[in-house]
Amino acid sequence: MRNKKTLFITQAAMIAAIYVVLTYFINAFDLASGAIQVRISEALTILPVFTPAAIPGLFLGCLLSNFLTGAVIWDVIFGSIATLIGAAGTYLLRKHKWLAPIPPVISNTVIVPFILSYAYGLPDSIPYMMVTVGIGEVISCYILGLFLFSLLSKYRNTIFK
Repeated sequence: MRNKKTLFITQAAMIAAIYVVLTYFINAFDLASGAIQVRISEALTILPVFTPAAIPGLFLGCLLSNFLTGAVIWDVIFGSIATLIGAAGTYLLRKHKWLAPIPPVISNTVIVPFILSYAYGLPDSIPYMMVTVGIGEVISCYILGLFLFSLLSKYRNTIFK
């Protein structure tokens, strides 16, 4: 029983660390935040298909990323909650490859534009930001996420015992 807990914590920590590194990388290109964003670390929201440890890992990774990149407190809180909701939804849809990326796309498309508008005071309209954030999420979660899914599926039993 102890090994399962250790494995869970280790997987969650590794996923959080990878999320932070990927966010820092894409932040160098100014694509990790704002009205137009393609946060490639969101591709990791496919990982709950393989392990439930990805849920707290993604939440913690997003929380740390938002905090470390200088996001305002409302973004740290609600942006991380959007990723948590998406990760939990992915886990619930884990048996449906093509549906699994939908929850993070929807949660971020709905929540993030309100953060951008109210926490950062961006002048763009919320519907416009829903479109731009939604496109970024589709790129991250569907295109990159399903590519990651294909790569990891071959090694699922080795990596995610």
